[in-house]
Amino acid sequence: MVAQGSGSSAVLVDERRRMAGRGAWLHPSEKCLALAIKRRAFGRALAGASDIGAVERYLMSGTPLVEAPAAAGKPSKPESGSEN
Repeated sequence: MVAQGSGSSAVLVDERRRMAGRGAWLHPSEKCLALAIKRRAFGRALAGASDIGAVERYLMSGTPLVEAPAAAGKPSKPESGSEN
């Protein structure tokens, strides 16, 4: 995400990570977007940017989400203190 700049409060999606200006990261999931909105993270991370319409449209458009599946089974190494 980047702030559009030139006095605008818009936040834009920068898929190629090439746009000029201050950037911020957001997991491509609706859950993370909702949490960022709740915490008012866009305004803090991108110097007052608040118009996240482009970000919402991007995430709701059905773009493939890149989320790691939850690991199942035992951990590869025992936790400290459980060596017995």
